[in-house]
Amino acid sequence: MNPLSAAFGALVRTRNSLYDRGVFFAETLQWPVISVGNISVGGSGKTPFTVLLGQELQKRKLAFDVLSRGYKRKSSGVKLVDPDGLASEFGDEPILLAKKLHVPVIVGEDRAAAGRFAEKTFADLRPAHGDTWFHLLDDGFQHRRLARSFDIVLVSEEDLEDRLLPLGRLRESVTALSRADAIVVPEAMPEEKLQFGKPIWRVKRRLDLNGQKLPQRPVVIAGIAKPQRFLTDLRRAGIHPVAEAVYSDHHAYARSDIEHLADLRDKHNSEGFITTEKDAINLQPHHAALAPIVRIPLIMELHDAERCLDTMFAVIRQRLSLH
Repeated sequence: MNPLSAAFGALVRTRNSLYDRGVFFAETLQWPVISVGNISVGGSGKTPFTVLLGQELQKRKLAFDVLSRGYKRKSSGVKLVDPDGLASEFGDEPILLAKKLHVPVIVGEDRAAAGRFAEKTFADLRPAHGDTWFHLLDDGFQHRRLARSFDIVLVSEEDLEDRLLPLGRLRESVTALSRADAIVVPEAMPEEKLQFGKPIWRVKRRLDLNGQKLPQRPVVIAGIAKPQRFLTDLRRAGIHPVAEAVYSDHHAYARSDIEHLADLRDKHNSEGFITTEKDAINLQPHHAALAPIVRIPLIMELHDAERCLDTMFAVIRQRLSLH
């Protein structure tokens, strides 16, 4: 192993050991916490899976909020997300979650503080939901300062072959999955790669093109962790762009970017743009200059969702009874 990755891994293991032995304290909230996380940097599908999980909770008439860091926002402190707000204030993914789920989303560097804010703010609403209210902790696997009732971790095939930061994309090694309560994998991941000793939840991902009026000869804009996956999904759906504009994850679009995109549209005689839901949020101040621009949602479907959630709630009930 490279010395830099070895040093990073040693720091991560030491930190986890201090939490495991109770040297570092994990704060417990009053309401159950369900964490959705991963072991790599970006591109695992945490946000669409959080949407999926939230929708499954809503099918069961269960109330919840979402706690998020608000990655790359320019503000600080605990804030209740405005679904019509700007990514610079709340972060693109929290806004997306608020728009898709229509539930309170709270951002804060300290997720425990965000949770306390939620419990104070929504305490009067809780009895209307059978006295049950959950926190969904977005990107929470490494945020060990907050105790959780159930840990869900998304893993890709690439993760199993990757290296630790800074040479690879892994924030933790695969052995860290021993802390997980359920591991979410793509539906096509081979059985022989699933030797985790944990419950396996399989998901299918697809683009939602229903009711979408797509521009002819589109230019595709993708500022996400794995833009090539989005481009591949588009081609599989029969959409063939005349040009592609790829940016870094969570890209904050500047005037120069908008001018470049307009030039691409004119150069290729395109009738408009196609982009991701997350990019549509980051592009919000520039929609008029780029119109028409169509956002393509990514949807995740959980195999045997009823069984998965029944298992999750059984574990949560057992853990709550021990406190």
